[in-house]
Amino acid sequence: MSWEKSIEELRRRERLSEKMGGEEPVERQRGRGKLTVRERVAFLVDPGSFHEVGKIAGKATYGPDDELEAFTPSTSVTGRATLNGDPAVILADDFTVRGGASDAAIWQKMVQSIKMATEYRMPLVQMIDGTGGGGSVKSLEKDPRTYIPETPGWNEIVHGMTQVPFVSLALGPCAGMGAGRVAASHFSVMVKELSQVFVAGPPVAIALGENVTKEELGGWKIQGQNGTVDNVVDTEADAFEAARRFLSYLPPSVHDLPERTAPRDDPKRKEDFLLSIVPTDGKTPYKPRKIIEATVDRHSFFEIGHDWGRGMVCGLARIDGHAVGILAGDPFFLDGAWTADVCDKVTRHMDLCSMFHLPVIHFVDCPGFAVGVKAETAGVTRAGVRAMTAIYQASVPVCSVVIRKAYGLAGSAMMNQSKTKWRYCWPSGDWGSLPMAGGIEAAFRKELAEAENPDELKAALYKKFEAIRSPFRTAESFLAEEIIDPRDTRPLLVDFIHHAARIMEPGEYRHGYRP
Repeated sequence: MSWEKSIEELRRRERLSEKMGGEEPVERQRGRGKLTVRERVAFLVDPGSFHEVGKIAGKATYGPDDELEAFTPSTSVTGRATLNGDPAVILADDFTVRGGASDAAIWQKMVQSIKMATEYRMPLVQMIDGTGGGGSVKSLEKDPRTYIPETPGWNEIVHGMTQVPFVSLALGPCAGMGAGRVAASHFSVMVKELSQVFVAGPPVAIALGENVTKEELGGWKIQGQNGTVDNVVDTEADAFEAARRFLSYLPPSVHDLPERTAPRDDPKRKEDFLLSIVPTDGKTPYKPRKIIEATVDRHSFFEIGHDWGRGMVCGLARIDGHAVGILAGDPFFLDGAWTADVCDKVTRHMDLCSMFHLPVIHFVDCPGFAVGVKAETAGVTRAGVRAMTAIYQASVPVCSVVIRKAYGLAGSAMMNQSKTKWRYCWPSGDWGSLPMAGGIEAAFRKELAEAENPDELKAALYKKFEAIRSPFRTAESFLAEEIIDPRDTRPLLVDFIHHAARIMEPGEYRHGYRP
């Protein structure tokens, strides 16, 4: 007595599943410059680490003798693996099976993957390449009725995102549910010219009067610049590397703290160029990424959201081996003013850092919220108040380094200032309720209008108030806690991060109402 025949049948079905959608669909996939789902899994995970779950799930047809005649696997490949040596759950779409349509899928595989990641405290990495939720209208011929929409697994997604990191890689056209899964993540990536993200594809848009291609409707130039996806890369290999690198900074779940790596940089390193990187005229922009790279561990800065909300640089880095979140105003874009999309970017990044216990370093250069009809039309006031609230609701320590400007409401949101102000100010600091430029003209409008020599009076007023705005006068009243030599920034941040590490505690991140 033996079960050998059953094992032979199991192996036969496994081989059938490995053929995916069949020879012709696989060749079409490769002809588009895309890897197959199984190649993607192999390239993403640590070699030999993938354990597939549900490999023989799919659609089978049987002959009169009840013997298997044909088998088509489900549209997803799921299982466990390791990335960077750490456990993760993999959920990958197979476009070669009916274009990844959900009506050809077995939705329980997706739900099982999300539950496994959540309950066993492992990150979830999704490789999304599918045409959406309901499939095509042709499916109604097989099941001649419509239905009230329901999205199996969405509750698990909502809960799972409060527990473990969700990473989504858009690796093809992602519509409907596919697009939703891309957006429902802590970090998402698109590949240029290969992936598109939209709620419904071009045929639906055309029916509504917009004659567009997939790229024009949901290509990277749209979704990478409006914040629907975080990062845009050139190749699938770059997408896999981005996923691995993002996860390297995060703990496996909110119930753990980020792991400190072995320090590989001098904690006392000082860069002389920091003394002159900020121009003394107070107007000329500088490159904030150079400041970031000079003060965090060498080569550790990983930027998130480069193409949207460009007045703020966001990302992850390490300081003496500790993972941290980074915010830095970028004066190359509206002088670093907080537009509505900058505010949304700040909110999202602060929530990410709070959820996964990453202390935040904020390099401050903010002339305030963006002003004007365009800014107000975009909803800067509401978005700005939400961003301020997210900063004040943050559960992690924040260290602010005031590089230059800090004006108005937005300038005040460098940290929760009702808590200990762990803050360092460079001599280039320039702060107040509003900038001097323009403010003097407004405050002394009458005097300037009546003066015999308005230009001479204005010059005298500027000289007077330039002295008043000195950061040293602010420090005299302990309204600037420490003015530092910019070259001392890294050693002081190393000191901060060791103090922050002492008070960090794992657990769920909960916050109150957001306006």
